[in-house]
Amino acid sequence: MTKDIENGAPAVPLLDRSDERVKHAAGFGGAIRSFLDRVQSGDLGSLPVIVGLVIIWTVFQSLNPIFLSSNNLVNLLFDCSTVGVIALGIVCILMVGEIDLSVGSVSGFASAMVGVLWVNQGWPVWLAILAALAVGAAIGSLYAMLFNRFGMPSFVSTLAGLLAILGLQLYILGSTGSINLPYGSPVVNFGQTLVMPHAIAYALAAIAGIVTFITGFRTAARRKEAGLSSQSLGSLLLRAILITVVLELIVFYLNQDRGIPWMFGLFVGLVVTMNYLLTRTKWGRSMNAVGGNREAARRAGINVRLTYTSAFVMCSVLAAAGGILAASRLASASQQAGTGDVNLNAIAAAVIGGTSLFGGRGSAYSALLGIIVIQSIASGLTLLDLSSSLRYMITGAVLAIAVIVDSLARRSRVSHGRA
Repeated sequence: MTKDIENGAPAVPLLDRSDERVKHAAGFGGAIRSFLDRVQSGDLGSLPVIVGLVIIWTVFQSLNPIFLSSNNLVNLLFDCSTVGVIALGIVCILMVGEIDLSVGSVSGFASAMVGVLWVNQGWPVWLAILAALAVGAAIGSLYAMLFNRFGMPSFVSTLAGLLAILGLQLYILGSTGSINLPYGSPVVNFGQTLVMPHAIAYALAAIAGIVTFITGFRTAARRKEAGLSSQSLGSLLLRAILITVVLELIVFYLNQDRGIPWMFGLFVGLVVTMNYLLTRTKWGRSMNAVGGNREAARRAGINVRLTYTSAFVMCSVLAAAGGILAASRLASASQQAGTGDVNLNAIAAAVIGGTSLFGGRGSAYSALLGIIVIQSIASGLTLLDLSSSLRYMITGAVLAIAVIVDSLARRSRVSHGRA
C-alpha cells in the first residue's frame, strides 16, 4: 500500500505481511543467496583461503597420513602462534594502506631484551617483558612521527628500522650471540608444553558458538528496527550450532593427543579482541576509513594522524609480543631470532588470509587463517623430507595468487558499484 502521489503526498511504502515475509524469508536458502550475491559483487571474504587450505591439507594428507594426525596438528598450532601474533600487527598497518618491513627485527630485538634483562641482569621476567613491549611501542611511535611530520614513506622508514634494530639486537647480545632461557620456567613451559585442560577447551568452544548467536541476534534486531533485511532466528541458530559442533569436534580430535596449546589460545584471544576493535569501535571504523580514503576521512572529522600512529604502534607492539613468544618457544634469544623468513611470513600471512594491500579492507582473522596456511605448507614439506627451497617457492606462489585474487575482487567491487 502507498500514499497517492496525485494527492501531493510522497509515495512511502507501507510494509504489509508479504513484505515482512520477503524481508525475513532468509533461512538457510536466503543465507546461501546472500552469500552468492556477496561473491558476485567481489566480497569474497575468507572463501579463497579456506578453499586453498582444504586443497593443501588434502594434498599433504594423501602424501603422508601423519599430516592430519592430532600430534602433528598440535605442533602446528604451537608454531602458528609466534608468527601469527606478528601477522596480526601487519593486519593493522595494512588496514591503513601502509607497511612495516621491520617486524622481524623488532621481534628479534624484543626477545633479546627479555633474555638480557631477565637472565643477565636479573630482572623479574614480567618486568623484562613489559620493557620489551614498551620499546616496541616506542619504535612504532617513531615510525608514526617520521610518517606524519616528515612525510617519510613507511616503506623507507621501516626498512631503515629493520637494519638499525637488527644492529641493536646484535649489540645487546654481545659476543656470545645467544642467551638460553631457564628451562622449566613458566615462560618456557608456556611456549613448549602447556596445554588447556580438556574441560576448559570444550567450554571455550561452546562459548564461541553462544557468542556467535548473541552477536548475530543483536545485529539482526538492529537491522530489523532500521527496516533492513535481517537473518531469521532459525538461520542464526543453525549457524551457531554448526560452529559449535565443528569447534567441539576439533577440540575432541586434538585432545586425543596433548590438546589445545595455551599459547595458541592466547593468539586466538588476541585475534578475537582485535576483530572486536576493528569492527565494533570508533577506532576500527577510523582505521577502515583512513585506509579507504584518507582525504575523505579527514573531511569527516577523523583524526588521521592519530589513526596512523595507533596503527604503527599496534604493529610494533604485536611484533615485540611475537618475538617474546618465539623466545619462549625456542627457550633462547639469539642473533638469528627474527631473521630469515619471519618478516616475510608475517606479511604473507596477513595478505594470504585476505587483508588487502590497498588498505581499507581486512580482518583480524586474516592473520589466523594466513599463518595456518603457511605453517601447513612448512609442516607438510617437512614431513615429506623435502627441501626448504620448495617451501619458499610454494609460499611465494600462494602469496602471488592471494594478491591476484584481491586485485580481481577489488576490480569487481568497483565495477559492481558503478553498475
